[in-house]
Order: sequence, then C-alpha cells, then structure tokens
Amino acid sequence: MEKSKRDLIIQTLSFAITFVIAFFAVQYFFFDDKNLEEQLTDAAREVNNISPKMVDEYSRLDSASTVSDQIFKYHYTLVNMSKKEVDSDTVEKYIRPGIIENVKTSPDLKDFRDNNITMSYNYYDKNGDFVLHIDVTPDLY
Repeated sequence: MEKSKRDLIIQTLSFAITFVIAFFAVQYFFFDDKNLEEQLTDAAREVNNISPKMVDEYSRLDSASTVSDQIFKYHYTLVNMSKKEVDSDTVEKYIRPGIIENVKTSPDLKDFRDNNITMSYNYYDKNGDFVLHIDVTPDLY
C-alpha cells in the first residue's frame, strides 16, 4: 500500500474509532442506578441498534459486546481489504499507538478510564476473516 493511502487509512480509522467511543461514552456513562456491567450491556445494545454502520470508506462498525463489567468490545470490518493486505508493521507503528493516545487523552472517555474499562477492538477483513485485535487496557492509559 502506498504511503499516502496508508496515512489516510490510519487517520480515518483513528478518527472513526474515537468518534464511536466518545459518542457512546457520553451517552451511557453518566452513571445511574445500574451497575457497570448493565451500563456496558446497554451501550453495546445501542451500538448494535445502529449497526452495521460505515464509519469511513475503509471500515464498518458491525457490532459491540461486553465480556464482563470491565471489557467492552467493538467489532469492525475492513471492507476493502483482505487479511493478506493488512500490514502488521503499519498497525503496530501507527494504528495501535493512535488508538491508545485517543483513549488516554479524550475527555469523552474519562468515564471509561475512571472505571478501568478495557476497550477491545477486533477487526475482520472483507471476507469475514479475523485480521487483528487491539486491546487498550487500564495500564496503557
């Protein structure tokens, strides 16, 4: 993949991921009487109500799920790429650090950070094959 296209993909994915997280964090983490796991389940349900949703020209948010009261998972498809086209060096050098930095600094994600939520990003290729997994754990933010 040429450098400018790769940079555009990285920037677009980082923005899209931050937008989706921030949108649902603001809506669902003004805590009420529900416990944390119920709130995360509600947030996943809301993501699923609007899914699938194209977040940019490269990625589609397919669903969200919870594993426990501490893990929130997002499931994305890279709609124009196959597994063999994904450059793991690019992911490690640009995408993973960009996602972590967004989680660390976004004011909209404060409630996630305050409650030590692990945000898990799972990507699949255009054929539905698993491509990559990025976890942002409390020790990273």
